[in-house]
This record gives sequence, structure tokens and C-alpha cells, in this order.
Amino acid sequence: MDNLWARSPPGARESAGVTFQTAVLLLVTAAMVGGMIFRPWGTREWMWAVAAAIAVLVYRAVGPADAWSAVASGANVYAFLVGIIALAELARAARLFDWLALYLLRIAGASRVRLFVLVYALGVVVTAVLSNDTTVIVLTPAVLAMLARTDVDPRPFLFCCAFVANAASLVLPIANPANLLVFGGMLPPLHVWVRWFLLPAIAALAVTLVTLLLLMNREMRPRLRYHDVAIVLAPHERRAGIALLVAVALLLLGSLRGDGVGYVAAGAAVLALSTAALSAPRLGIAVLRRISWQVVPLVAGLFVVVAALDRAGTLAVLRDLLVHAGSSQGTISSRLELATELALACNLFNNLPIAVAVGNAFHASNLSPYLARIAMIAIDLGPNLSVTGSLATMLWLITLRRAGYDVSEWSFFRAGIVVLLPALAAATLAAGL
Repeated sequence: MDNLWARSPPGARESAGVTFQTAVLLLVTAAMVGGMIFRPWGTREWMWAVAAAIAVLVYRAVGPADAWSAVASGANVYAFLVGIIALAELARAARLFDWLALYLLRIAGASRVRLFVLVYALGVVVTAVLSNDTTVIVLTPAVLAMLARTDVDPRPFLFCCAFVANAASLVLPIANPANLLVFGGMLPPLHVWVRWFLLPAIAALAVTLVTLLLLMNREMRPRLRYHDVAIVLAPHERRAGIALLVAVALLLLGSLRGDGVGYVAAGAAVLALSTAALSAPRLGIAVLRRISWQVVPLVAGLFVVVAALDRAGTLAVLRDLLVHAGSSQGTISSRLELATELALACNLFNNLPIAVAVGNAFHASNLSPYLARIAMIAIDLGPNLSVTGSLATMLWLITLRRAGYDVSEWSFFRAGIVVLLPALAAATLAAGL
């Protein structure tokens, strides 16, 4: 485990420097991210990623062979994303999270703070074993449905779902697709991951929870009142729940080794869906129809754009940043500086391309795994500043809009300033302990 980045990425690299080609590529990247956020003319996120990939090919910033190599290198990541999303849709179709959310409401009694902490804890567990995308796709609508039975303003709890999805991404290697991208699909074995990230994860989760409660203090004061309506799971829904638990167990076993976890996720999803479909064919069909297959061309497009940026020498700036941080002997100031800069980059360009770029930088420079810990913290936590930060926060916003609930990007940013900065600092400092 001394060098997790022994492989070199495809494509030639040129020296760094602000050139016309670099400016064009940065403009294409900015247009891609902006299009994915605002989706003008009713477009979808994946369309902008694919359009950006086509643009860099037409501009000849990357050749067809290198572009195909970049796309093919993400096979493990595509398998992971599709598998996780399939499991999330199975949980949604079987109403498992609706049942869990109602159970939490009963445990909370008359305390809004207790309910908030319980939702946060459920978000930690879901993110750790089923990824942050599952938390926003499935837990957010369940929380909305739960709060419809109460007199509570849903805003604090919706923010809870978004922020915990990123804050809990360090708990396990399978908690965030960005983890696979940084390590090139070859995740560290579970025992190594825990040694590297347990303390930073605890620090990030604790500080995020405290700052959220302080931020939402006024909304948490009144007594909780709710209308209790029982949710009784049908036999096929209970069987789907058992299949989902088996899939989670397989994912955890796969993370013990670290390699090929994407294929494990896809296999676990196939097993769970097949089991559910045997007892309820309509359930299986409904899940297959709701799987967001467009996530594959979306991420593939990101791979091509990053390959073009790398070929143009733009990513050499990032490699220089990492080399400089490594030469600083791990001082507190250098750690905080690196984490802050990468977190800002994630919010400007989304953390998925930044994760690919950081992975490529490590591949090329054979840098210390110690820097990976700082980079991983910034890439996982950084998106808690704005909705542009990660696929999860973008999916969260889309999920809310589909439910008819609008949260502005500005309100997320105002909360993110309060939540992210202390959590990022605490996790970064804990990485040095």
C-alpha cells in the first residue's frame, strides 16, 4: 500500500502554462458544469458532459484513441454507480425508507432535535453502505413524506440529508463514487481505509452535526407534533428488504479487498433485483425503469474532458500543487491550504472531474499516500459549500424539484459556509493525528 498509483494514465502530457488551448478547455469545462447545474432548455446533466467530450474531440484537444482509453478506464466506476442506484431504487420501490423514516418519527417523540439527530444518523449509515447518492435519492423523499405528517418546516431536515451525504463519505471506501475516481478504481483495503480516515470521518461528522444544529437552532425549539399513520410492508417488500441487506453485506465484503468493488456492487444489485422480481415482477420492472442510466455517459464525458485537460498540461498545475504540499513536510498550514484549495476547486468544477484529475496527478507523480488523505477529505467534504460541488448535491436539488420543493443555490451556499469550513478544518487536522 505504499504506492496506490503505480499505473500511469493514458495520453501524452505537455508542460503547464496558460495557453489559448488551456483557456478554451477551461471555458468548455465551465460551460459543462454550468449546464449541468441550470439545465437550460430542459436539457439533462449527461447531455452537457457528452457535449463537452465531443467538443474537446472536435477541437482535437484529445485524440479518439486516448478518449476511448479514458472512457474505458472508468468501467469499475460505471458498474459501481449503476449498481448503487439500482439498489437505491429497489429500496424506494419497496418503501423501506418510508417505513424507517416513520419509525424514527415515533422514536423522536416530541423533540425536533432528537428527530434531526436520528435522521442524521440514518443518513450516516445509508451513505456509508450505499453511497451518498443513495442518501439524497432515497432518504430525501422519505424525509419529505415523513415531515408531511408533522407541523415541522422541512428545510432543516432537507439540508441535513444533503450535508450528511457528503460528510459521511469518508466512513467507508464505498460511501462516495469520488473515492473510486481518486484511487483509479483500486480502493485501499478496508483496514487501510479505516486507519487513514476513521478519525477524519468522526471529526467531520461531529462538527457538521453541531454546526447544523446551531444554524437551525430556531427551527428546532418548538415541540414536535405529528399525525401517526402506520406503514405496513407487504410480503414482497419485506423480501426486497432482505435482498437489500444481503447486497449490503456483499458490498462490505468487497470493500475488504478494495479492488473491483464496482463489479461487486453491480453483481449485488443484479442478485437483489432478481430476488425481488421473482416474488413481484412488477417491482423489478419498476426499478429497472427508474435506474438513472444516464449517469454512465455523464461520468464517461467527465473522463474525456479531464483527459483533454491533462493532455494540454492544465493538470500539471494541480500536480505542482500536490508536490508543493508534499515538500512542506505535512505542516498544519500546508494541509489546510491544500484542503481549502481542492475544496474550492470542487465547487467550481464539481468534485468528480477534480477527483479524476487528482487521481491522474498521483498516477503521474507517484506522490505520498499521505497527500491522498488530505485530497480525499477535501474532495468528499468540499461539495458541502455549494450545489455545484458534487453529483450528490445536484441530485439532491433535482430530487427536491421533482417533489415540488424549491431550495435556492444561494441558501445552500449560506448554510455551506457555516457548515463546511469548520468541518473541513477539523477533518484535515485529524488526518495528521
